Amino acid sequence: MATLLPPPKRAKLYHGIPEPTPEEPKPSPNVVVQFVNEHDGTPMAPAVNLPANVARDSLEALVNRLATKDDDDHIPFSFHVAVPEDATKPDAPTRIVISKSIEADILGHPSNAFTEEDVLVVHCSPQSVFKVRPATRCSSTLSGHSSPILCASFSPTGVFLATGSGDTHVRLWDLNTETPSHTLAGHTGWVLCVEWDPLERKLASGGHDGHVRLWDPKTGKPIGDALKGHAKWITALAWEPAHINAAAPRLASSSKDGTVRVWSTTTRRLEYTLGGHTASVNVVKWGGGGLGGRGVLYTASSDRTVRIWDANGGKSLHILKDHAHWVTTLALNTDFVLRTGPFDHTAKRPASDEEAQALALERYNKLVSHTPELLISGSDDHTLFLWSLFPSFPSSKSESGGKTKPLARLTGHQRQVSHVAFSPDGRRAASAGWDSAVRLWDCSGSVAEGKMGKFIATLRGHVGAVYRLAWSADSRMVVSASKDATVKIWDLKTYKLKSDLPGHTDEVYCVDFVADKVVSGGRDRVVKIWKN
Repeated sequence: MATLLPPPKRAKLYHGIPEPTPEEPKPSPNVVVQFVNEHDGTPMAPAVNLPANVARDSLEALVNRLATKDDDDHIPFSFHVAVPEDATKPDAPTRIVISKSIEADILGHPSNAFTEEDVLVVHCSPQSVFKVRPATRCSSTLSGHSSPILCASFSPTGVFLATGSGDTHVRLWDLNTETPSHTLAGHTGWVLCVEWDPLERKLASGGHDGHVRLWDPKTGKPIGDALKGHAKWITALAWEPAHINAAAPRLASSSKDGTVRVWSTTTRRLEYTLGGHTASVNVVKWGGGGLGGRGVLYTASSDRTVRIWDANGGKSLHILKDHAHWVTTLALNTDFVLRTGPFDHTAKRPASDEEAQALALERYNKLVSHTPELLISGSDDHTLFLWSLFPSFPSSKSESGGKTKPLARLTGHQRQVSHVAFSPDGRRAASAGWDSAVRLWDCSGSVAEGKMGKFIATLRGHVGAVYRLAWSADSRMVVSASKDATVKIWDLKTYKLKSDLPGHTDEVYCVDFVADKVVSGGRDRVVKIWKN
């Protein structure tokens, strides 16, 4: 008996029209690529023949394979191709950054400066030229505070450590001997925040008594009397960046009374008060405002708004009203270079204020030259928003910066967001929440494409609310402090736990990370320093 074949499938009709045949993907051309070091122009590997549609991440993996030959030590790179000078367009960009692939960014560039027959010289800039060792043990348990430790901060170079406590005292610790250095007494209420100036000449502290105090970290003596004016307690402090004013930086303080006050630290006088918020101001950040910016203040409030102010005079620039609940945390992709000012991994110390300002400006401009200054706001509405309010190039209209609408809404947390922090290279952000999770977000790429703020991974391991985060200086690790009395270090190559640091006997409220040292403090009234 002959085998009967099934009848052919009926062709699908769309409103009486047959389905169009799918277009076959266009073949991608091959190009010859020469990878060179951005700093000296030396070849990093022999020229290679590649498909032009190879993704940027694959290019990074290839350069690591060809140049470093070390699978364990993955170095992040940024890639760009120099554009030939065109005398008819003096304001045209001089480089094309590869954010997707060579085919999309270089061969498809509107300038048509390159063809597939050219040998493409791709400049490679390492984004992390050093590697931080993860802390694995507690090297010191420092007692001295008689109440829970509410804030802890390393100085920009990691020479000093300051902690603030509910016992009304700020304590300074000698990190060479890991012993107490000075006890700073003056506040009459809990010390809620401590902040170092970018050149680590002064330490500012804010307390539940509504006072802001300045201290000399070398002698432990107060610099004058308290700065008084706030009607309620201080919630956050922010110093003027070193690349704007290295000699005599001003200080901004936010308060539960709904105002932000900007103080001159030389005359010890109030310069102006920002009074636009209608509820507690929970965070203040002093940013640069992008290339050519003279400084801006970012404030987040319980009135559900984020406001941006001109730091010279206090004029209101933007009001961001997208959150549905209290805004409790802010982060800038420039936070690390603003905090460390002229100091980098080379440990070089500037000889003068002018040199310090020039070095800080160079570091800041290097970061914001390819990505504008980005802001992330976190709220009790369980969400975060990513903003780009200042373009990278004020004179260019090609960059779609300066928008008051968010670039992305970052969702996924199941409870309130407690803290958010950008990586030192500005490419990623980490957020912590009361849902016991740490979530990672990709903030790299071009603002104009609108694809920033993509979710990367969730780091799970804590069994209590995560209060605080800190990044390692090489952007390869995140440390988290939690209500479950543990400190955890996460490996961002595998998105898994790198080191679990138990030892605290109660909730851990604060954590900081500098060089290869981690400091943590909390409700058990002890400061713990962790090392490799």
